[in-house]
Amino acid sequence: MAGPTAMSSDLVEHLLLHRAIEVSIAIVALAALALGMRAIWRKAGPTRNPED
Repeated sequence: MAGPTAMSSDLVEHLLLHRAIEVSIAIVALAALALGMRAIWRKAGPTRNPED
């Protein structure tokens, strides 16, 4: 049977892994958003300057 120290270590490891997964998902989501916005801006083309 595992003692309290082993259980705490497992909990810390689980929480760190969970945080790493969350950060990875956030980075991938931001990259997808950036690529999508870039594609939209390219498709929209250059905008005209109202002062011209």
